[in-house]
Amino acid sequence: MNVDGFRRGFRIGLTAIALCTSAALGTAQAQDKGPQPDAHGNGMAGMEMGKPAPPAGPLKITFGDKSAEWTPATLAALPHKTLTLYNEHVKANQTYSGVELMDLLKPLGVPEKPHGKEFRLYLVAEGSDGYQVVYSVGEVTPDVHDGTTLVADALDGKPIGATGPLQLVTTGEKRPARWVHNLVAIRVRVAE
Repeated sequence: MNVDGFRRGFRIGLTAIALCTSAALGTAQAQDKGPQPDAHGNGMAGMEMGKPAPPAGPLKITFGDKSAEWTPATLAALPHKTLTLYNEHVKANQTYSGVELMDLLKPLGVPEKPHGKEFRLYLVAEGSDGYQVVYSVGEVTPDVHDGTTLVADALDGKPIGATGPLQLVTTGEKRPARWVHNLVAIRVRVAE
């Protein structure tokens, strides 16, 4: 084989490798079921970009063998707090109204003044699209942390629209990456 033939064969081989690698990556990305960011930086857990989240059902909160379900109608009867927060994603202040998360956790036995081993408790909050975030019990307990975490049912004085009906929001965060839209579950667990 002459030098030109060798170079041509080498280029063809490299092209074939590049095409195979590209095809393999495309297949792997198409099969990926992990969270994909939406326009707000929240995961879409295997959903196509731009598709709306599945409809949200009631919010179910569990801790051990205890659980409670909440809807906007049942939350409306509880004391509400209103917070104005800067949303980095929309570059504007937004006013949320809702129930402090700890007020929903206390009846299930989550300590409002945790001590010692109780700080091993953490919460997994999940949206109807499968997006999940984690908070430690200290982050949502006013006795420990000066931030406020709400289960919001209103945005700027109206029921939450496309990102609702319930949304988890927290003060003191630089960006709203843990503000779970279409909130459907909060599970309190113990770290090992």
